[in-house]
Amino acid sequence: MTGPEALQSVQFVTINGKRLAVLNADDWEALIEWIETLEDASVARQAMAELKAAGGDRKQAGWLEWDEAEEKLE
Repeated sequence: MTGPEALQSVQFVTINGKRLAVLNADDWEALIEWIETLEDASVARQAMAELKAAGGDRKQAGWLEWDEAEEKLE
């Protein structure tokens, strides 16, 4: 199921005067995955814009060499 499909599967209930949205767990997980994919795409677009602004120079754009990135993760 895609994120938009998960959104369309929402059911609404009213409990104690409060309107709540209800999704089954599989739909919820599909929605979260879709949002994460959108966030990843946004980060990638921003990184590419910064690289383009740096004239394609990865270092000037602030990108790390693989070995440097690996060291920072350890």
